[in-house]
Amino acid sequence: MTRAYVSVGSNIEPETNVSAALRLLREDFGKLRCSQVYQCEAVGFDGPAFLNLVVVFDTGLPPRTVVDTLHRIEDRCGRKRDGARFASRTLDLDLVLYGDLRTRQDGLCLPREEVLQQAFVLRPLAEIAPTERHPGNGKTFATLWRDVSLRGSTPRAKMSVAEDGRLIGAGE
Repeated sequence: MTRAYVSVGSNIEPETNVSAALRLLREDFGKLRCSQVYQCEAVGFDGPAFLNLVVVFDTGLPPRTVVDTLHRIEDRCGRKRDGARFASRTLDLDLVLYGDLRTRQDGLCLPREEVLQQAFVLRPLAEIAPTERHPGNGKTFATLWRDVSLRGSTPRAKMSVAEDGRLIGAGE
């Protein structure tokens, strides 16, 4: 089994779409661990704030199959793929880490560059896996979060995820 980390984001009906994504991820991959849900400004375009989190699960599936499954979940939640790259979306699911795999082939880029470039990925990743190490540079995610200057505002914890995938409460 390989540990997979998936970034989850939405800024169109975000509570509804993030909850739906968590339910569908659980159906396809089983038990999930979830970071807190963070509210983050849109990066690269003007738009409503996103809700973002990172989920982790163990899988025996190859990474390409995981990515294909994520795309099917996005589609089920109304994701449109014909718009601008940086635009509002119902759901964005990205496989950001797959164990310690480092690859840039067959349409896969692992680890995803966003891990080191975007606060909305690194902040929840540092929360859920603070002592895990980035496969490329060997630094822990907690160290990366503490030391790296990233694009976008600092994400604010907004909600937690209940065992059944519901978003609950307000964060810090």
